Amino acid sequence: MQTEFFKTISDASGPYVIAEIGANHNGDMNVAKQLIDAAMECGCDAAKFQSWTPSSLISREEYEENTVYTDSEKKHFGSLEEMVTKYYLREEQHAELKEYCDNIGIDFCSSPFSKPEIDLLVKLDVPFLKIASMDINNIELLKHAARTGKPMVLSTGMSTLAEIESAVNTVESEGNMQIILLHCIAIYPPEFEDINLNNISMLRQTFGYPVGFSDHTIGTSIPLAATALGSCIIEKHFTLDKNTSGWDHEISADPGEMKCIVEESKNIVESLGSFSRIVSEAEEEKKKKFRRSVVARNDLEEGHIMTLEDMDYKRPGTGIPPDEVKFLLGKKLNKAIMNDKLIHWEDLV
Repeated sequence: MQTEFFKTISDASGPYVIAEIGANHNGDMNVAKQLIDAAMECGCDAAKFQSWTPSSLISREEYEENTVYTDSEKKHFGSLEEMVTKYYLREEQHAELKEYCDNIGIDFCSSPFSKPEIDLLVKLDVPFLKIASMDINNIELLKHAARTGKPMVLSTGMSTLAEIESAVNTVESEGNMQIILLHCIAIYPPEFEDINLNNISMLRQTFGYPVGFSDHTIGTSIPLAATALGSCIIEKHFTLDKNTSGWDHEISADPGEMKCIVEESKNIVESLGSFSRIVSEAEEEKKKKFRRSVVARNDLEEGHIMTLEDMDYKRPGTGIPPDEVKFLLGKKLNKAIMNDKLIHWEDLV
């Protein structure tokens, strides 16, 4: 049985666009709400965050090996642990942001990184659970998420086809068939030759589930190309200002880019149309002006027998079309036709 979220995906006039805020709020709830407002103004369907704590994602060993950030170009500060502590969303902040999203009419969602975080998001009644690429092989996390009955959006970055198959089988084994896969390249940003957008069609054909695209490129062209390939979801990192200090601002879309993705993706979907060849009413009218008709090459007298040498082909297209000229050959005119005038069927005996 499809949930409302799956119906939204299938009935949408364009892809379901997720503004991936992640930790781009930098630990500031006012900024988080400004990002939600901006995502709403851009026309996004969802504002997505990430749900982790300093202890649920990173080990003590990893913290001890990353005590100082040296990549000053990305405007990091202090140690990894200091940044994680500053940027993670507390439980009460999840509830506050969910209520804020509900009040303005945009979906609140998040990527959980542990079982308690899954439980928190289910308690908040998010429309789906987004599993990050790093957890495609986290079998116990996948099982726990699948058992909730929530739709599962699985990002496939860094994954082999066998790993994706294992993840899908794991979710299905818990009785959850509400799966959407996201093609993803977990490099920030990836090289164009590594993106392989044709994987969108491949994953759809291989697994029979809807497929979207989680984008880490800079700009708008690649997510729009993914839309043209049938992506049901476009997930794009989102920031108010690419120059802001923090992890993902540089590769994120700003409001101008996000609005372009939302609006142009709808135009793309509408323009894809049908596999059947259809000539629209507007084009039928265009034929009358732009196609050619048979005209007299010279002055022709009444009773003249028509030959190819008597005919030329010029606009407008309201007379006899050039591909029917064979039916004129040998016919007798019942009236005189002046040079460069259209010949009509009623002019023939």
